[in-house]
Amino acid sequence: MTPSPLPEALPEHRVILENTDWASLMAPQESGGFLPEALMRLLDADPAVRAAAAEEALIGHQNTIYEATVPVARFVAAILDHPAVAAGEDETAAHGSASRPPTRAVLLKWLDDTAFDADDETVTCGNRACQGRYLDMHVDLKAFRDLRPWLFRAVRPFLDADDPAVRDAAVLAAIPLAEHPDLTGHHDELAARARHLLATRTDRYTRDRALDALESWGHDISALESPDDIEARETWRRRMSIRLFLVRGWLGRMPGCLSTRNLRGVGPVGPVGRGFR
Repeated sequence: MTPSPLPEALPEHRVILENTDWASLMAPQESGGFLPEALMRLLDADPAVRAAAAEEALIGHQNTIYEATVPVARFVAAILDHPAVAAGEDETAAHGSASRPPTRAVLLKWLDDTAFDADDETVTCGNRACQGRYLDMHVDLKAFRDLRPWLFRAVRPFLDADDPAVRDAAVLAAIPLAEHPDLTGHHDELAARARHLLATRTDRYTRDRALDALESWGHDISALESPDDIEARETWRRRMSIRLFLVRGWLGRMPGCLSTRNLRGVGPVGPVGRGFR
């Protein structure tokens, strides 16, 4: 399938920063008034300052998309290719003191996590409990989903990054973003990259995401699964069966959308699909 043309690039990061009423937007436990300063520190020349800024600015709590999530995502996408994002990292590595991932990989990982929290499975689970009205009741999540083509445009150049940490993070971020109907033409490209991840990575998180993507795109993954992959999948299924039995009464006492999201978002040993598929 020929990929559809990607949208125009997002505005320059300072335009996004200045044209957003941050104080009026909710972030976890407070308004987003603190975000402009924190976001700008993501462009500091010191990698340590950027790492601290990421802890503050890349908002997220309990798999929730907040009012401030979309403008933060737009800002992050706008600075992905900014030279300042990588400032000082080569020098740190040269002195043997690189104890943190590249800032660009951290930004991509946040886009990956957020896109996963807004993916099609989340909506499907929510619609079951909300009579098909999940997106009507979660407008911030819908707004993030609508933004996916623009985020994918920003992520795509890093699918060929020289740094393997950045390259792999870009692939993992692109996978959930490419669920958008306008991006299905990129699945073949991403499938080849997912197969490369399976050939080079052994961590559970990466392998689960790559296998899930390939399976959802209609690929036969039987020859790609390792014995550990199969054991993880079967263990997850057993534990989820027990969990579903235990929470059946609990679900009946909670608002449907909340309970379904919590069940999908928190699995028996962590987030579903991030430890066990």
